Amino acid sequence: MTLNPTSKSITVLLVDDHPVVRAGYRRLFESTTDIRVVAEAGDGETGYALYRELKPDVMVLDLNMAGIGGMETLRRVKAHDPDARILIFSMYSNETMIQRVLQMGANGYLTKQGSPEQMIEAVRQIKRGQFYVDPKLVSGMVVANMTTINMREDPLSVLSKREFQLFGLLAEGNSTVQIAAMLSISPKTVGVHHTNIMRKLKLLNKAQLIRLAILCNVIEA
Repeated sequence: MTLNPTSKSITVLLVDDHPVVRAGYRRLFESTTDIRVVAEAGDGETGYALYRELKPDVMVLDLNMAGIGGMETLRRVKAHDPDARILIFSMYSNETMIQRVLQMGANGYLTKQGSPEQMIEAVRQIKRGQFYVDPKLVSGMVVANMTTINMREDPLSVLSKREFQLFGLLAEGNSTVQIAAMLSISPKTVGVHHTNIMRKLKLLNKAQLIRLAILCNVIEA
């Protein structure tokens, strides 16, 4: 669904796989005088295509979606447009995830437990070129300089961005073939990454991988 925004509106693309969530935030944004939802999508593939078509001022992006998921959508959008302004809106509230998506180029991070007022303020700040992360989520993070986030306490810091992405997908139970299809890479490449992940983290089996993912709050138990 698309709308014609006014010339002074902050244009927003909503990408979330829950129609009720999208409808709620559409109503929230349209209750303001300066924010307008120009389109919405229920999956990452559609969200990426709509971003390329519409070039909204801010993309509000969920992480946990079917298909390519939020992290791969973020990667694709930033590869297409390094200046894209993206607010991650997720159920996850752990610093590991926040650090990762900010390093991948996201401009802000809110959880679905945040207030509507925070969402409005986050969109406005990101449109102005600023970062916005809920202060409650960043007790140990240095948000002022996103390129120097302290990763010393993160056991997953040994993983590359792509490996971290695959780590999460593997922990969610996806097969090699499924991950290859999601990320548009070969199953062989997925296998190589999988081997490297297990080696770097000193894991012996998938059960240990899942347990570590739960301990690091990458997935829920």
